[in-house]
Amino acid sequence: MSNNEERTDLPANFDELKKSINRTANWRERLDAVEELGMWKARETIELLKHSMAGDSVFKVREAAYRQLLALGEKVTMPERKEGDAIKDTKKILVRIKKSLPKDHSYEDFKEKLKKMRIDVYDTYEGEKGADFDKWLEQLWSELRTS
Repeated sequence: MSNNEERTDLPANFDELKKSINRTANWRERLDAVEELGMWKARETIELLKHSMAGDSVFKVREAAYRQLLALGEKVTMPERKEGDAIKDTKKILVRIKKSLPKDHSYEDFKEKLKKMRIDVYDTYEGEKGADFDKWLEQLWSELRTS
């Protein structure tokens, strides 16, 4: 739907989109929800997009919300890419996970445990790092000190 055909009512699946945009363990679902909400120019959809633009942990999602809001005629400024950790105390979280595994565990063991224990952390960094995620995580895993 182009901007010339904006809908001002709410989508039939608004409640599901609202849940999706707040689902911390799935940045792709949040991105899809942002894209769909951008087709509806209503106070509720604009508020959700603004919330996503201001607070999502993955820059791609914040940026998509910004683009959707601009397309809907909202006066917004491009969100800044956050410096440092996308999630507070990431290294502490990763050290705890590494310590919980046997000394001779593999990177794949570590990656799976992270995914099971902290899907929010896994998902956020997967979204932030994109194709470099595995390389980044493996490098970090190899540098983590557990003693």
